[in-house]
Amino acid sequence: MIKLTIPSEPVPASRPRVTRRGFAFTAEPYRSYKKMANQVIKEQYSTEPLQGALHVQIKFYRSVQKSVSKVERRRRLLGVHRPTMKPDIDNLFKAVTDACTGIVWKDDNQIVSTKSDKFYSEEPRVEIYVEEL
Repeated sequence: MIKLTIPSEPVPASRPRVTRRGFAFTAEPYRSYKKMANQVIKEQYSTEPLQGALHVQIKFYRSVQKSVSKVERRRRLLGVHRPTMKPDIDNLFKAVTDACTGIVWKDDNQIVSTKSDKFYSEEPRVEIYVEEL
């Protein structure tokens, strides 16, 4: 099993935006996150991309909002209250799999099984577990 960690607040994949003149572009926060994640993943995984069917588990750890009370903050950090608000977990998953494509695996269509979780943490990060089937 391969374990990779992106030590940053998770950022969701965004849809391409289109200008009035018809030019498509990607939002800056997603573009810079994907670039940073690519570099981190390349540093942690330096072998050839995997070829076969894959199971991918991703755990997203996001920071607790500053506006919550101390009691609620503690509940969130203990896992009693999990993140149920935006960003959506599928967009977070897409951002990470896009960053791993071409480095850890050749194409994300190799992923045949997935598991994703969102948690609160003092240390925002993304943990990626990849297993060949």
